[in-house]
This record gives sequence, structure tokens and C-alpha cells, in this order.
Amino acid sequence: MTVKKAAARPARAAKKTPKAPRPWTAAEIHEAFSRFQKANPEPKGELEHLNPFTLLVAVVLSAQATDAGVNKATRELFKVADTPQKMLDLGEERLRDYIRTIGLYRTKAKNVIALSARLIAEFGGEVPRTRVGIESLPGAGRKTANVVLNMAFGERTMAVDTHVFRVGNRTGLAPGKTPLEVELGLEKAIPAEFMLHAHHWLILHGRYTCLARKPRCEVCLINDLCRWPEKTV
Repeated sequence: MTVKKAAARPARAAKKTPKAPRPWTAAEIHEAFSRFQKANPEPKGELEHLNPFTLLVAVVLSAQATDAGVNKATRELFKVADTPQKMLDLGEERLRDYIRTIGLYRTKAKNVIALSARLIAEFGGEVPRTRVGIESLPGAGRKTANVVLNMAFGERTMAVDTHVFRVGNRTGLAPGKTPLEVELGLEKAIPAEFMLHAHHWLILHGRYTCLARKPRCEVCLINDLCRWPEKTV
């Protein structure tokens, strides 16, 4: 009996590796931030605060929470505790009552009381003006330090939250696998003249235009510059 040979299977085509997007040119980056500046010359952070201390507290409370939710809680809190000493006098238990609508409020209350004590003991009751100093405080990390240094002290820092991380990667402006990679990429790419407000422009862009699930490409100020292959315009 003759045995038929099985027909040779056609070789599978090798999967194509997606091409990395073309990096932005210096002229394109300048154009993008010029547009942001023209549309919103003096962007403001949306966390309500009265001074560097209340800003620090608000940023610590904002981890895994919305600015609107934090503001709702801190409006009453900051009326009674707008300094480290007043926060210590309030105490952890009463502080929890003010912030219980915020996620992880028990841990955050503990951190706010601890950082208030640290500010008094080590920094004369003042928020330090250095990254190392702020990062040494309970509940405060690199992003917290960058926000406080920028908003309270006018430093040209780049705070990378979920919105900035998304915009940096999606647009191809500063791709990176970690917030630190995106932060350093943005600091290197953005002209010094725009750095004071750059992180606010990017946060607001990510919060209201370059949305996570359904980006509003049709109203995006930089849609012609964006490298995202799935943009809708």
C-alpha cells in the first residue's frame, strides 16, 4: 500500500515587531508647549491648599484618590489645622474623622501626624525646600516632592502621575516603563522656558483630553504632532 506524504505546511510569516515611533523633534516639542501656553498661560493645580504645609498634606492624601475627593475633605480640615502644630494638636483620631471619605484614610492619617511631628522636630515646623528633605517625610515620595517643590517653591520639577505617565507614553513625547523614566525623559526634552508649568499642562491634558479609555483626539491641541498610532483624527 502506498503511503501518501503529508503536504508540507506553509511556513508561518514571522511576526513583525511594531516600529518605534519617530522621536519628537525639538521644534515639535517647542510648538506643542507653545500651544499649551497660549491656551492656558497660568495653569493651576487642582488641589486646594493655603500654604506649603497644607499643600504637602493634600498631596499625601491624594495618593490613589481624586483631587475633588481630597478637596472635599480638606476644606474643613484646613480651617482647623493649617500648620504642623495644629495638626498634632488635632490628633490622629480626629484627623481620621475629617478624611474618612478618602481611600486608605487610616494609613494617611497616621502619616500626616507623623510628618507633622517630623517637620517640627527636624525642620523648625517648615516644609523643607529640598527633594531629599521632603522625601524623608512619612507618606511623601518623589512625586509628592516634585509637586511641592513646583507649586510651593517655584522649582522647575516634573511630577509624573498617572495622567503624565500616559501622555508621555501615548504621544511618544517621553516613553518610559516607569514614572522615573518618563520624568527624566520629559525634563530632558521640554525647553526650560516651559518647565515651570509643564507638569500642570500635561496633567490637565491627560485628565480632560488624552483620557485613558476614550481619548478626545478631535479636540486635542497637539493631535497633529502626537505619535499614537490609534488616534482618531
